[in-house]
Amino acid sequence: MSSAKHGGPRRLTIADVAEAAGVSRTTVSHALNDRGQVDPQTRARVKDVARLLGYSPNLRAQRLRTGRTNSIALLSSMPFAVAGGASRLGFMMEIAATAAEAALKQGLALVLVPPLAEARGLLDELDVDGAIIIEPVAQDPQVTQLRRRGITVVSIGRQPEADPPLPYVDLQAGATGRLLLEHLAAQGARHIALLIGQQRRHSYVDVEQAYRDFTTARGLPCLIAKAEEAGGEEAGAEACRRLLAEHPSLDAICAPVDAFAVGAIRALRQAGRRVPEEVKVVTRYDGLRAQKCQPPLTAVNLHLEEVSARAISLLLAHINGKEAPDIVRGPTPELIVRASSDNA
Repeated sequence: MSSAKHGGPRRLTIADVAEAAGVSRTTVSHALNDRGQVDPQTRARVKDVARLLGYSPNLRAQRLRTGRTNSIALLSSMPFAVAGGASRLGFMMEIAATAAEAALKQGLALVLVPPLAEARGLLDELDVDGAIIIEPVAQDPQVTQLRRRGITVVSIGRQPEADPPLPYVDLQAGATGRLLLEHLAAQGARHIALLIGQQRRHSYVDVEQAYRDFTTARGLPCLIAKAEEAGGEEAGAEACRRLLAEHPSLDAICAPVDAFAVGAIRALRQAGRRVPEEVKVVTRYDGLRAQKCQPPLTAVNLHLEEVSARAISLLLAHINGKEAPDIVRGPTPELIVRASSDNA
């Protein structure tokens, strides 16, 4: 093999593969990229020749030609006080595991952007073809940054008040809320409080609406407390203390955020209220926090593996300009009953 000007080995080109395989450069390009009308035997021979020669595509040139980076980002605006801690980014990481596998099957790399303030600065430099954002808030600055750069964005969970709306996978937050509330009522709870975050996320907006409809239909008191996400478990504990002070007859708490639910159980224990005998507690995400809490929390299997796979498919369809829906329905949520609410 000839050498480059500075004495190093010359980089193999598509022309070298074409000459060795006895085909045109176009045939090599189509064969290696699984495109065009290439005879299967010829495609296999070209790939074998490329492998024997040690040929690898010039990714920089390929990107200049296609305008693609072959990578996508996964990000969340949920603060670390909620997303981190005992859950180890549970909600985000459970989605990331399946999303990474689904992306790799499409020849794409997945870049994970953790919910840290320092990550915000990366969004103006991140080189990706598209992004999936998990449960964005209304007017989420990350969505604004990415859209300003012309990057295709889809969300897991509807972005409230988005203009224009983001394509999204519907997490069915309202249905999840009804599932939890109906369970609490079936267990005999009659003074059920809703403990949600202050931010405008679909999982708060939709569950609050479901809660208001539920209490109105059953003639139950409407007890709503809101906590700041950045406060994590302590914010949940403080909100629970306020609820107990204002509503001593409280006998159940529906806290969609697992960090708030764990904090609420701590506050109940400190107040001498037994869980579940006196106050039942349920949450939405069936992650490590829910499973390791004492008592373990009744939660919901959101089937995040399927959710993330559907989000990848939705994003790719929009990146590639294919006809794609703006809303993809997520899997049916499944209640996982545990000791925090079970009368048995």
